Amino acid sequence: MKRFALISVAVLGALALSACGKSSLTHANSPDEFAISRSAPLVVPPDFALAPPRPGQPRPLDNDSQKQALEALFGSTAKLPPKSAGEISLLDKAGANKPDVNIRSIAGDPGTPTVDKGAFLRELLGAQTGDRNAQVATVAVRP
Repeated sequence: MKRFALISVAVLGALALSACGKSSLTHANSPDEFAISRSAPLVVPPDFALAPPRPGQPRPLDNDSQKQALEALFGSTAKLPPKSAGEISLLDKAGANKPDVNIRSIAGDPGTPTVDKGAFLRELLGAQTGDRNAQVATVAVRP
């Protein structure tokens, strides 16, 4: 009886697994989905004579995300409340109201003040790509 149960479980398992693969009998005459319709050729989009942005100029499609969110939530008649004196003072002290137009040229400057996140983060960022062997990997602290 035990042997019969073992053989029946093996036969049922084999039948269940046989449904997982593709059978050449059932898929022999199925159509090829790529042969049915043609793919459109790749087309280079037209040049709309876009001019590069000029430093310091406002964006042509400058969208205020805060205003868009307010309109999406409360409709187009909703107005942003005026900023309080404390908020204006905070933005002025943070320098948010006067962005630097030359930020791209000074971003990589060694004289730019940065926050030191520690030697371990520098090691992680400076690690060689592709070396995934944990036995070879070492972390050295640089002064």
